[in-house]
Amino acid sequence: MVDTLTAAQARRVALAAQGFGRASPTPVGVRQLRSTVTRLNLLQLDSVNVLERSHYLPIHARLGQYDKADLDRLTLGRRSDYTEFWAHEAAIIPIQDWPLFRWRMDFYRDWYRRHPDAWVHGNDKAVAWVLAELSAKGPLTASSIEDDTRRGRTGWWDWSETKRALEYLFRVGEVVAAGRKGFERVYALPSQKLPAAIIDREVPEDEAVRILIAQSARAHGVGTVRDIADYYRIKQAPAREAISSLVDSGELIPVTVAGWKERAWLHRDARIPRRMEAGALLSPFDPVVWERARALRLFGFHYRIEIYSPAPQRVFGYYSLPILVDDSIVGRIDLKNDRQARVLRVQSAWREEGAPAGIEDRIVPLLERMRTWQGLEAVEFAGRGDLSEALGGAWAAR
Repeated sequence: MVDTLTAAQARRVALAAQGFGRASPTPVGVRQLRSTVTRLNLLQLDSVNVLERSHYLPIHARLGQYDKADLDRLTLGRRSDYTEFWAHEAAIIPIQDWPLFRWRMDFYRDWYRRHPDAWVHGNDKAVAWVLAELSAKGPLTASSIEDDTRRGRTGWWDWSETKRALEYLFRVGEVVAAGRKGFERVYALPSQKLPAAIIDREVPEDEAVRILIAQSARAHGVGTVRDIADYYRIKQAPAREAISSLVDSGELIPVTVAGWKERAWLHRDARIPRRMEAGALLSPFDPVVWERARALRLFGFHYRIEIYSPAPQRVFGYYSLPILVDDSIVGRIDLKNDRQARVLRVQSAWREEGAPAGIEDRIVPLLERMRTWQGLEAVEFAGRGDLSEALGGAWAAR
């Protein structure tokens, strides 16, 4: 039985658990897409579209070229086996996992109840009206049921009362996501989207947390309590209890990882590859890097998304993607999809300390893969960053 791992083994375990190190299938069809989504358990959603919507990028990083319409049909179609909830952040999840979050829905409901200044108090008519609209007309977007008598807009997001009501109902589980239209969520009553067996399924909180922690541990391969808890944003105390139960059942194995200060747990099904051959441009919302302490511990990679920073304070760029080569993060690259000019713009490119010489030659195929997937005609370099000149030269000489 394994009880110790080197730091390099831990990196390879983590990447293998996330689906890296496998030959990319050609062509990529719905079966391969489903297998990858199942491996990840969820796809985080985000509205930033400077390169591509965030939920498309992890699939591309693992499988290469694929048709986004296939993923849309699989995960966002009206009849798909997926829905959305606040799992990590807003995320696509399997319908079968929806009952595992009832405790979180109850938490939100209790939070609203305990905060009398929350919008929902005093707006029961708006909530009831939205429910009646969905009941009468079926699944709808917020814009399609916007109240014509809006009484003004308030708040940073400038949401109408209709949108506020829908988001409240979504959080507490009284409405669900029934796909998307464009990128706008389609809302439905649970009975309009979910099978009766899913709606009726009751899972006690401790059992639901145990199942989620088991799924998280499998997706991590190896991780600390903080790592495993963060995948579904579960607090560490219940996560520890679930991990203890999974150790007792033999699903998790306590291990020591060289250089890690905290105890770690290895999933019993985790592979420990002798080597890792991989190459990918990772979304800022990819599970490999979304827990920043884990990224630092695994790869020595200090990461911060700078889309929320004022332009003068950005160091690496607005939408800087970590560059994965084999089992290392060797740099970061700020990409922009200039759809009008049909150009992939490399706003900046930076080399991580310790990245091997000539690494630009491994990155060029990743840029080409991104360019062709996005249907763009050229790649242009702005010249900013200590990797940009070498990368531009390697691109020109390809």
